[in-house]
Amino acid sequence: MPSRAAPGRSKAPAKPQALSFGAIVLVPFPFTSHAASKQRPAVIVSSRAYNLERPDLIMMAVTSQLRPTAGLGEVWLRHWQAAGLLKPSAVKPVFATLELGLVIRRLGALTAEDQDALRLAIGQILG
Repeated sequence: MPSRAAPGRSKAPAKPQALSFGAIVLVPFPFTSHAASKQRPAVIVSSRAYNLERPDLIMMAVTSQLRPTAGLGEVWLRHWQAAGLLKPSAVKPVFATLELGLVIRRLGALTAEDQDALRLAIGQILG
């Protein structure tokens, strides 16, 4: 039987004009060792202008494995359901650059409140 996308989720590949800071996408996110990757949600942290100009996207990993307290640069998403995620989630302080063609699909987008929290966390990480 053919698989079906969850309601509100498109299987069509993401288009660069649809991707800007805060977009949530499903990608094969690489492990930090680069030995393998895991299909998981990620949040785009590069700007729309960057994404239109370049063949790649800068993103951070999203996880549903929440620690008892958030670590440095980690953002617990307050509005994870509005972002198109299935479980309570956090953005991990792990960056990756992936080609646009590796995006499996767009899942949603962070709310303005969660985007603001992510910008603060990126400032903590990068200085």
